[in-house]
Amino acid sequence: MKSLNGKELAAYIKERQAHDVRALRQAWHTLPKLAIVATIDHPTINVYMRMKQRYGADLLVDVGIHKVPQAKAPALIKQLNADETVHGIIVQLPLEHPEETETLVNLVAPEKDVDALGKEAQFDPATPMAILWLLAGYNVDLHGKRVLLIGRGKLVGAPLERMLLASGIEVSVADRSTGDLKAEALQADVIITATGSPAILYPDMIKQGAVVVDAGVAGEEGKTVGDVAPEVYERDDLTITPVKGGVGPLTVCALFDNVIRAARRVSQGRQ
Repeated sequence: MKSLNGKELAAYIKERQAHDVRALRQAWHTLPKLAIVATIDHPTINVYMRMKQRYGADLLVDVGIHKVPQAKAPALIKQLNADETVHGIIVQLPLEHPEETETLVNLVAPEKDVDALGKEAQFDPATPMAILWLLAGYNVDLHGKRVLLIGRGKLVGAPLERMLLASGIEVSVADRSTGDLKAEALQADVIITATGSPAILYPDMIKQGAVVVDAGVAGEEGKTVGDVAPEVYERDDLTITPVKGGVGPLTVCALFDNVIRAARRVSQGRQ
């Protein structure tokens, strides 16, 4: 079995990003800054936010966490939109009142929407970017391959489908309406799954020598698990993301790539 190890690629990308930030600071006196708006206090969410702060600190990107009641979030977002020192804004999900998610994410200025959740965002979303980086980093060429994307979610599946089609790659998509997922999966040379449904992909659903990218995240018995059943990892003919350290590390990289790009655009716009 060949592992698609995102941690190894992330280390190289992080080194390049640190160089990019130094160049911004030296040539433009620009200090890249990311603002995270959170409306609930939850241990798991706090871990994710601290992880982003640590990553930013390593690059010399300022990451500020703003915890506010959801009723005050719109005013805060508008304030951050107007703050010229802030280059990227994230509305940390889930929200205190999830039914207002679309309204809040669309308040973020498109040029600062580094999570690309708003309708007018000027960036590609981080997880789809990470998946494509991971495949490219291990020389997995999707052109001419049968590619199956499982899941049409707003955060991963739908934008990834658009990005693949824009690159001239033919892709089939399976979702809850798919009658025979096994039949679809057995035809695929490359399977990318992002449903957040534990263990929907089993060993007998994957053809010999296929590439499998598991971008699904779900909770099961207090543990974080993916879409791929544990038994799949007993096969030695597959190229597959590891249980941990596959897409995740590159997602953080992709997010900060958007922050750095946003800061660079502002710097060049001041010429």
